[in-house]
Amino acid sequence: MKEKDFNIRTKVIHETFDDNRKIVSSVKAEELKINRDIHQGGDIFITSKGEFIDLEFQMVDFTADELVKYVEFAEELYEQYEKEVSIYILCPKDINVCVRECEIKSDASFKIKLACIQEDPCEIILKGIKAKLKADKMLDEDDLDALAMLRVMCKKEDRNYYMREYLKIINRIYH
Repeated sequence: MKEKDFNIRTKVIHETFDDNRKIVSSVKAEELKINRDIHQGGDIFITSKGEFIDLEFQMVDFTADELVKYVEFAEELYEQYEKEVSIYILCPKDINVCVRECEIKSDASFKIKLACIQEDPCEIILKGIKAKLKADKMLDEDDLDALAMLRVMCKKEDRNYYMREYLKIINRIYH
């Protein structure tokens, strides 16, 4: 993950989720050897004490199935490394949260927090990519993957908009 992206995401963790632990690095799920049958997490960070923070962008309704996916990921990570896991989920205000806040019994040490924000996370990602292009910076593999995923992550009625933006950017890069 690029330093600017790292700084933006850690700022979200600190400000939105009121987590002031020192974040020292980011890591990918494949580096952590997370079972492929389990959700691979979003942006995964490691604190100075070796704890894990997973920052997720939730674009669909937050259902019991979604919660189970995150719990399974947290338990897998905890079982492998025996370090606390925090999962922070950002979502737009217009999604439905279909599960109530409740205690989840587990041998793993983890917490899951959900924050609804006014701005659509897809739009935040797209703005970041456009800002890089405007500054004549190269997009890396993570940027291109995020750009390609926008159409899948967004609301159904926004798919064509994100497809057009994707095509404009790809054509600009490769022509």
